[in-house]
Parts: sequence; structure tokens; C-alpha cells
Amino acid sequence: MTLGLYLVRRLAISFALISAVFLGMLLLFETVEMIRRFGGGDTPMSEILWLAALRVPETYYQILPLITILGSMTLFLTLARSSELVVVRSAGRSAMRMLREPFVATMLFGAVLVAVLNPVVAAASRVYEDRLQQMQSPDQLARISLEGAAIWMRQGDTSGQTVIRAQNVEPDGLDFTNVSFMLFERETGTPLIRIEARRALLEPGFWRLENAKRWDLTADNPEREAQSFDVLEMPSDLTSDRIRESFARAGKVSIWTLPDFIRALDRAGLSSRPHRVQFQAELALPVLMAAMMMVGAVLCFKHIRAGNAGGRILMTVLAGFALFFLRNFAQVLGENGQIPVALAVWTPPVASMLLAVGVLLHLEDG
Repeated sequence: MTLGLYLVRRLAISFALISAVFLGMLLLFETVEMIRRFGGGDTPMSEILWLAALRVPETYYQILPLITILGSMTLFLTLARSSELVVVRSAGRSAMRMLREPFVATMLFGAVLVAVLNPVVAAASRVYEDRLQQMQSPDQLARISLEGAAIWMRQGDTSGQTVIRAQNVEPDGLDFTNVSFMLFERETGTPLIRIEARRALLEPGFWRLENAKRWDLTADNPEREAQSFDVLEMPSDLTSDRIRESFARAGKVSIWTLPDFIRALDRAGLSSRPHRVQFQAELALPVLMAAMMMVGAVLCFKHIRAGNAGGRILMTVLAGFALFFLRNFAQVLGENGQIPVALAVWTPPVASMLLAVGVLLHLEDG
């Protein structure tokens, strides 16, 4: 247990040092990018640094597996250079037993990162986008809201599904103009009600429609029995955040809100596959980090005097990038529906772990 805690502490130090280096580099790159975009205007340097800091967590979170394999490689190369690995092996500790505590610690640390850092990344991304919108001029905002022919949304409940078409929307995601609502029966898909409104305001739990006209499509003469309203309210489970998130990529949603968000998309009849892939990927991240730790360790177990240290470092880095690319490629296939979600998400970390165990058994205990 003492040896295991020692290895875990050394691994944590290596991970922290590698993370500090990458965070500094990412902050520098993002700052240069923000200066390029906003440096020529009236934007103060403090605002530029704040925007750069908001971008760093997302990128850092994406490269966590690579940081894990680099931290593991750094640790075991250091242990090999100081002959500590020789001492440990002479004491009768096998390579599999030596990696037991670091493996469990990496798995637990990955779970903590997913639970804590993932919501921070999602919140920072939303704040960054909101701040960018505030920095745009009114003309630029108008062009954004009028982009494309129309904006389409769907909402659903137990009674049916409603397809919503809006000509444009304000950047806050709450104010729509020239809006059409079409309510369909859930089982048969038969159109039931059509509503046209000059303006629609999204309030908590309902739509407030102004200058609206309602047609009952099941009537004998829908136009004759149509009703006009100065103000009409319709129930809704949509929110401005949910609308903006539905148009954004799946990574903008926190893992804690993903299950409810996926159920809401399913009720509305929208595709929730990208969000289900993201949810499964977040659950698999601790396993992937533990697998990356093992891959980084097994290729660096030999003593530094055994030679070919540069080759082992190159192999470790290339293996990390290859597994990282395989993971992203499989997720893209899963999001596009080419392969099942579970296969797309869980195959890379499980395959990485099996690869590490196989190489370890071949080199150390074979």
C-alpha cells in the first residue's frame, strides 16, 4: 500500500506539471488568437484575456487523455532513470501489481474530472459565446438572426408534437418574429392545429404569442372557424438555453443536464444521437484515461541503460495520438449513425486497455 500511494503521488505530480505546461501554452495561443480578432478595436486587454481564459477549459478537457499518457510516460521514465523500478522489481513486485494503485487512482480522478470539470467547461463555453454576442454590433446581430431562410424547432408532450418555424430570432433566444406553429397528433402524425403569430416570446413554461391566428384543422371549414387573438399562450418545455444548445454542438451541454435534455429531444422528435454519444463518451472518459496511463507505463518500464529510450518515447507519443484519433473517429461514426453508440464510445478505451495489458504481459511477464 505504501508503494502504491508513493506511485500515485508521483503520478499526480507528473500530471500536474504536464497540465500546467499545456494550460500555459493554451492560454498563450488563445490570447494571441483573441488579440488577432479584437486587438485592433476598442476591446481592452483585460477583456481579451478573459475571453482567452474562457476558451482554455474546453480545449484542455478535450486533450485530457493525451496529458494522461504524457504524465504516465514522464513518471515511469523518471523511475527508470533513478533505478527505482529496479528496486521495486527486486523486491518481488510484478509490473501488474505495481500499476494497480495508479490505475484505480486514475480511474477515480477521471470520474471526478467528469463530474466537476465538465460542467465548468460547458458553463465557460456558454459565457464565451454570450460575451461574443454582446461584443457584436447591432447590424452584425441582425445578420446572425436572419441567417438562412428560417429557423425550425420542435417541441413535444403527451398530446402531440409541435413544429415551429420562425423567420428570425433575437440573440437571447427568447424573441421570435413571423412564427408558425403546427401541432400534429403523436400516433398518426395527423395535423390538428395551425397557428400564425407576428411575434412569439418564450416565457418560462409557455409561449406568449402576439397578433396570432389559430386554425382548427379537424373542422369542416378551418378558415371560417379560425380565431384571432391579440395575445395567446401555449404551453412549452423549451428554454432559451435549450434552444441555443440544440443548435450548438453536443459538447456545450453539461453532463448533469444531458439525460433530461436527451429526453426532451426525444419527446420533440428530434435526433438525440450526438448528445447520447457525448453522454456515453463522458462516462467512458475515466476508463480511457486509465487505459492511457497503462499505455504510457508499459512502454517505459525498461531501465534507461537498456537503450532505445528515444524510440520508446516516440512509440508512446505515437500510440497516444493514434488512440486519441481512433476515439474521435469512432465517435464521429457513432454520431452519424454508422455504428451503434455503445460500440463507438466504449471500443477505443477497452481496446486501449487490452492493448496495454497484452504488451505488458508480453514484455514483463511473458
